[in-house]
Amino acid sequence: MPRAESTVPQAGAGGHAAGSAVDPAAVLRAPGPAPAAAPQPGAQAADAASPREPAAPSEPADPAAAAPETGRPDARGGLPLLPAMLVAIAGGLALAAAFPPVGFWPLAAVGPGLLVVSLWRRSLRGSFAVGLGFGLAFFVPLLSWLINVAWYAWGSLAVAEAVIFAMFAIGQRLMLRLRAWPVAVACWWVAVEAFRDRWPYAFPWGRLSMSQAQAPTVRWVAYGGPPLLTFLVALAGTTLAWLLLAPRQAPRSVASRSVTLRWMPLRLAAPWSAAHRAAAAPAAAPPGVSAAVGRRVVPALALAAAVGLALAGAALPAGQWGASSPAAEVAAVQGNVPRAGTFAKQVQETIVTENHAAATEQFAAQVRGGSRRAPDLVIWPENSTDIDPGLNPYAYATIAGAVGVINRPVLVGAVLDNPRRNTGELWLPGRGPVAIYVKRQLVPFGEYIPFRGLISSFSSLPSLQPVDFTPGHSAVVFRVRKIRLGDVICYEVGFDNLVSSEVSAGANLLTEQTNDADFELDGQLGETLQQLAMARIRAIEFDRAMVVAGTTGVSAIIAPDGTLIASSRTWQRTVLEARVPLLSHATLAQRAGEWPEIVLSALAVAALAWAIAGEIGERRRSRRATLPTNSEPEADR
Repeated sequence: MPRAESTVPQAGAGGHAAGSAVDPAAVLRAPGPAPAAAPQPGAQAADAASPREPAAPSEPADPAAAAPETGRPDARGGLPLLPAMLVAIAGGLALAAAFPPVGFWPLAAVGPGLLVVSLWRRSLRGSFAVGLGFGLAFFVPLLSWLINVAWYAWGSLAVAEAVIFAMFAIGQRLMLRLRAWPVAVACWWVAVEAFRDRWPYAFPWGRLSMSQAQAPTVRWVAYGGPPLLTFLVALAGTTLAWLLLAPRQAPRSVASRSVTLRWMPLRLAAPWSAAHRAAAAPAAAPPGVSAAVGRRVVPALALAAAVGLALAGAALPAGQWGASSPAAEVAAVQGNVPRAGTFAKQVQETIVTENHAAATEQFAAQVRGGSRRAPDLVIWPENSTDIDPGLNPYAYATIAGAVGVINRPVLVGAVLDNPRRNTGELWLPGRGPVAIYVKRQLVPFGEYIPFRGLISSFSSLPSLQPVDFTPGHSAVVFRVRKIRLGDVICYEVGFDNLVSSEVSAGANLLTEQTNDADFELDGQLGETLQQLAMARIRAIEFDRAMVVAGTTGVSAIIAPDGTLIASSRTWQRTVLEARVPLLSHATLAQRAGEWPEIVLSALAVAALAWAIAGEIGERRRSRRATLPTNSEPEADR
């Protein structure tokens, strides 16, 4: 095959002495030795040190993976740092737009795909930089509703999550040297989400699967839970990246390892690319176009298969029940709260309780008048009383009065003291509270201050939550006639194990009590809609109807197939009512438990270990290959 003129520095040309070792990055920039040139010791060493090019989608190992980034084309064939950063930011913004309030779910695959493109053949330091850019572009808009609490709460959480993501991005970059990197990177997403769900302070927001509540892919959660759906969405993204990168994947010959910016969408971002391609291109075209076509056909087929597999979820049975299924009438009360924070704390808390009591009594009047059906169970939201009714006679009398008027069991969201707990209390007419569920997964910086001692040494942030809440430790199923109600409170709906534990304990109906008022003060709906999407996915995952009761909305009653039977707007007083099925069978996701997440995360860890081992081995071979060049001058003497 004809070869282009060599660009390897020759001895005495001002680059390297005859016997010096050649920079591996310079070798990768050289298409190959000139046909008429005499063999040079440095050139021989460089050719011996050239890494083996595995079959697509694998790429050569990085002999200079920790090299500093510059504005020039990356010596390993990746994008320059600035275009790569722009691609990463575009990917993060695309992924954020996949979630509510935008909710364009196909972008959940586009985001991971653009991250791969930006990481392709990047140095490790450069990988951290583009990973940080992606993370900030994703988490800053995703969590913008936190500005209603405090701007520094929004900024600190978004930055912390972005830094964690950037550290993991280095691992993804190493995985890109593997032959099966599209599958390995899809597993990487599952492992990263599993980590963020648990440490450093358990924050499950931003999981790929939770963007799919209205997508045809969503039914996969009934068969493998959110981790399986995350894997399938990420796999569609990585195969998309494989297709985008196909023109950049050089053939196996050494002559073809020149740096060329062939990816069309980025040519305008790099005006030097045309000249560089002209200088680095081989002297003659490859024999035929079959290899180039093959490099595109295989990734295209892989992308079609991955997308088809994800979309095949629409054909899976889920949320099926019939007229013979047991059912119950349930009501969710949205009492609303004062929107302006001008009331004294005690007065405002009293108003919140009075609002929910008044809405319940109005609903009871409609039931007596025959305009609405009598419910089997009424559900009030989280924080419908922030005053412990066991310690405050007025709060107790207000709640008991409303329960007596409706004459049905009412689940009340109550904050209890000594110790301070966030709870769901089941009240019965004439008896008061008879059973209690205590929230198990507390909100960091909202219900407890993580690392309180450390943060107190340099910040007044812990003063926002002077007393940490005490978490509960077990699932509780409330028994109301044929209803077996499993309760999760607000933030807990994002945790697989907590919702699963309620179903395992025998729940045939699920509820989420929530209070989103603090995040909606400026009119943003991001938090409440993101949480509603999680609740819809839980309904499908466990094949259970779910009742979402919020103080200010959005409240909803969700069918087992994830559709909304009834829903409310925000900042209004209303009562939702619907008849829902009471299902008790276990889905495959429920039976599998955490195993899909464990297996996929273990595969990611194994792939990363294999990639690291290969990287270390390649560097050792490169060093050994340069050793003979140091002894050749001695042999000539």
